[in-house]
Amino acid sequence: MIRWLHYADRMTRTAAHEPRIARVAAMMADPARSLMLAYLLSGELASAGELASAASVTPATASGHLSKLLDVGLLICEVRGRHRYYKLANADVAHALEALAVVAERSTHDHLWEHPARKRLRFARCCYGHLAGELGVKLLTTLQARDGLKITSQGYELTLQGAAWMASLGLQPKQPMSGRRYAYPCLDWSERRDHLAGQLANELLEHFIQQAWIRRADGRALELTPIGVQALLPMLNAHAAQMG
Repeated sequence: MIRWLHYADRMTRTAAHEPRIARVAAMMADPARSLMLAYLLSGELASAGELASAASVTPATASGHLSKLLDVGLLICEVRGRHRYYKLANADVAHALEALAVVAERSTHDHLWEHPARKRLRFARCCYGHLAGELGVKLLTTLQARDGLKITSQGYELTLQGAAWMASLGLQPKQPMSGRRYAYPCLDWSERRDHLAGQLANELLEHFIQQAWIRRADGRALELTPIGVQALLPMLNAHAAQMG
């Protein structure tokens, strides 16, 4: 008994210095809350009603879930007039959700990807404001094949070649913003390869949408427009093929 008490005391003191993940994990474990969080992975604001619908729960139940997610710091709330909107607290939360998705989907069989909704998500989706899925991986691969990115301790920086390629697309990227990561790899849960994340990736997706090459579909799914098939896809496919 005394030996067990010593062991328990030692473990308690050790655990006090470990990351406190239990509370956050419990918040993500609830099916309704996980659906809400997944819905917000698009990076956009959503009302309580939209999140209730996404989670298939009543508005009252959604309100309780949102209160808990706010309390643990996974969400933030913005007031616009008389309305309240919710979004993920920051990119760290988005990446944690993506990492969990990689683990959750590691045993997914190929035939499950044949469902039309999953197929759309796998091809192209919005991940906290940047392009993910097959198309997102192709974008990063294209930049790498063109020597458009230089690896740094913080992720990537844009090279002259990369800036020239983006200029050919009609985009002149902004200067890196302080307090925000500029460009870095993010493991894609459906492709199990990296896509591009960060300020630069967000600017690229915004530009693709403005050029009407990509448009939003259901949820956070994205799709190529007929113009995008002609103008954007060939540029990505040609250089992605060089990387194998």
